[in-house]
Amino acid sequence: MPRLAKRTEQVMPFYAVELFKQATALNAQGRDIISLGIGEPDFTAPPQVVETLNRAAQAGLSGYTPPAGIAPLRDAIADYYKQHFGATVDPDRIIVTAGASGALLLAAMTLINPGDEVLMPDPSYPANQNFIIAAGGVPRLIPCSPDQRFQLDAAAIREHWSPATRGVLIASPSNPTGTTIAREDLKELIAEVKQRGGFIIMDEIYLGLYYGEAPQSALTLDDNIVIINSFSKYFHMTGWRLGWMIAPQHLMPTIEKLASSLAICAPALAQHAAITCFEPEVMRIFENRRLSFKQRRDYLLPQLERLGLHVPVVPDGAFYIYADIRKFSHDSDDFSHRLLYEAGVAAVPGRDFGPAHAAHSLRFSYATGIDRLQEAVERMERFLG
Repeated sequence: MPRLAKRTEQVMPFYAVELFKQATALNAQGRDIISLGIGEPDFTAPPQVVETLNRAAQAGLSGYTPPAGIAPLRDAIADYYKQHFGATVDPDRIIVTAGASGALLLAAMTLINPGDEVLMPDPSYPANQNFIIAAGGVPRLIPCSPDQRFQLDAAAIREHWSPATRGVLIASPSNPTGTTIAREDLKELIAEVKQRGGFIIMDEIYLGLYYGEAPQSALTLDDNIVIINSFSKYFHMTGWRLGWMIAPQHLMPTIEKLASSLAICAPALAQHAAITCFEPEVMRIFENRRLSFKQRRDYLLPQLERLGLHVPVVPDGAFYIYADIRKFSHDSDDFSHRLLYEAGVAAVPGRDFGPAHAAHSLRFSYATGIDRLQEAVERMERFLG
C-alpha cells in the first residue's frame, strides 16, 4: 500500500463534524435531536438570489470565469466594504474563491514557507490550522484568557514571536467565542506584527453578524492585511461554496496564478447569483435575520447562566456562545456525549478549538429558531437536575 504523506498525521480532526454525524444518526433512528453544534445558519439564500441563479443557469452562464471572479461581483463586494465597514477597496484587490476555505488555502500558499510558524489564538476555529499545515507551516496556538476576550493581543505577540514566526491568523468576530477584537487592541497588535515584518491574515467571515456598534473592517487600520470573507454565514449560502479574499495589490498576480491552477475559478452560477445579495431589498432581509440572531443570543445567554453554564465573555458577534461547564464537569467530551445521548441536545466539546480551555468548555451555536432554543434549554435543565 502507498504510504501516506507525513502532513496527514498533523492535520487536526474536526470534532464538530463527528458530532454532527452522531446527531444525524440519532435523528435517523427517530430521536429528536436539537443541534446547537454545527455552525450553519437555519436561514437559506433569499428567493431573489435563487431566482437569479435560475436565470443564470437558463442563460448558460455556467462556464469558467476569470480566476479572480466576475467583475460585477468584485465591484459589488468592494462597494459592500465601503458602505458597511468603512473600507475603500479597489475591486482589483478582490479575488472570489470557492468559499472562505479556498481563500485561506490561497493565502497560506502565498505567504507561508515550509517550517514557518504562524501564531493563532487558543481557542480558535480548528480547520484554520490545517491550511497552515497544508502549506508546510507550523500553527502555534497561544492560550488566550477571558481577560483577552479569548483573542491574541499585542502583549501575546511580544511574548511569543520567535525567529521562526512569519505571521498571525486571527478572526474578529471569532469562532468559537463570538468575541471581537477591540479596535485599539487590534491597532496595537497590527503595529507589533508589522514591526517584526510579519503578515496578518484576518478572518472577517462573521463581520456582518454584530450585536453592538456597527463594525469596521481591519482594512481601515492597515491596507496590507489579507482579509478572508464568505457568503456562508451572513449571507446564509453555506453550500454554494463562495467566498472572497482582499489582498495587497502586489500579491494579486501570485494569488491569481495559484488560483488558476488550484481551483480555476469559483462556482460560476453561484457568482452570478451572489450579485443579487447586495441589492437593497435583499440586504434588508439579511439585516432582519441579523436581528433575529441577536434575539436568539439575548435569550440563550441568560438561560445558560441560569443553568450554571457560565459565559466568561459575552459574545458580540457570530452565532456562538463559549460556555464554562466546570460547575458540572471537567471533561467536556464526556459532558457533550451525555448531553447528546441523554438530553438530545448537540453542543461541541472544547477540544475542537485548542487545548487551553478544552476540558471545561462547550460551544453552543444559536443558529436555530427560538422555539428550538427554548426546548433545548428545557431539556438541559432536566439533564442538569
